[in-house]
Amino acid sequence: MPTIHRPRRGSLSYSPRKRSKKEVPHIKTWLHSDKVALQGFAGYKAGMTHVIVVDNKRNSLTEGMEISIPVTVVEVPEMKVAAIRGYTKDTYGSNVSCEAWAEEHDRELKKRIALSKSSSTNHQLDKLQHLIEEGIITDITAIVHTRPNKISGIPKKKPDIMECGISGSDIKARFEYAKSVLGTAVKISDVFKNGDIIDVVAITTGKGTQGPVKRWGISLMKNKHSRAGSLRQVGNLGPWCPAHVSWRVPQLGQTGYQQRTDFNKTVIKISDANKDGVTPSNGFINYGIVRNEYVLVRGSVPGPVKRLIRMRHAIRTKETPREQPILKLSLKSTQG
Repeated sequence: MPTIHRPRRGSLSYSPRKRSKKEVPHIKTWLHSDKVALQGFAGYKAGMTHVIVVDNKRNSLTEGMEISIPVTVVEVPEMKVAAIRGYTKDTYGSNVSCEAWAEEHDRELKKRIALSKSSSTNHQLDKLQHLIEEGIITDITAIVHTRPNKISGIPKKKPDIMECGISGSDIKARFEYAKSVLGTAVKISDVFKNGDIIDVVAITTGKGTQGPVKRWGISLMKNKHSRAGSLRQVGNLGPWCPAHVSWRVPQLGQTGYQQRTDFNKTVIKISDANKDGVTPSNGFINYGIVRNEYVLVRGSVPGPVKRLIRMRHAIRTKETPREQPILKLSLKSTQG
C-alpha cells in the first residue's frame, strides 16, 4: 500500500493568528533614502476594476501588446500633519523623547484624542531642536491623520491617526522639512507619482472563528478514517507522552482580521475624481462614489471595502519605476 503524502499545510510564520488590536496597521520599517520627504500615505479601499494598457515589462511574452490588468481603486483625500516626534536610541531600542504638536487642529481630531495645551508649539520645537543639536535625537517622524469628513463613502467621524516616516540622511534637514509641513495638509502627489513601486499594508477581512480546514487548508479525512467523527478535523493531535498539543498542530481559531503586507505593488495612476471620473454609473459596490483624489494600484490589496489602506515606498524591490499610460479605464465595478 503506498504511503499517503501529507505535507505541512499553512505557514507558521504568522503564528499566533490573533485578531489585530487596531484597524490602523502599524509600520515599523521605512525606506532609507537621501531625499528628504514623507515616506507613506493612507486611503480607503473603494473597489476594483480593470484597465487596458500597453505591456512595458521587459522580456515579457506580451511586451508591446495591449493587455488588461486588474487594479484597486483607493480614495486618498489629503492628510494633515498634526505633530513631529523625535526618538532617542539606547540599549533597549528606540524610545519617544519629545513631540511638537501644531497650533491649530481639525475639530474632528479632538474626538479621537485629548490634546494637551501645557506648552506652546514654539517651545516644543525649540526643545526638539536643542536635543537634535546635542545628538540625543536619532530619528524624526511625523504624526498624521486622515480627514474622513471629506469622504462620502466612509461612515466615520473620527480621524485615523498614524505615524509616518521621513527619509533623509541628515537629521537636521529632516527636522526642517518636518517643521515646514507641520499643521499643513499633504496630498498623495507629494509622496508618490505614477509608476512608483510601493508596499501596501492593511488589516485583512475578518472571518471569525473557523475550523482547521478553512483556517490552515488541511485535507478532508476519508470516510473510512472518520466514521464516528467529523471529516473536517485533525486526525492526530500528538503523542500521549507528553500529553501536550503543540502550537504547530492546525486547530480552529480566529481567521482573518490580521495585518498583512503586499510587497512591490505598482502605482498605475494618481488623479482627481473631479477631473477624471473613475466611479461606475451605479457606484462602487458597498462604497458609493469617489469624490476626492484616488490612486489605482495594480492587483488586489488586503482588506474589505472601506478599510484603511496604508502605502509606503517599497523597501525590497529591484524594479525600476516606469510609468504605464492607460489606454482605457473600465467603469464596471467588481468586488475585491
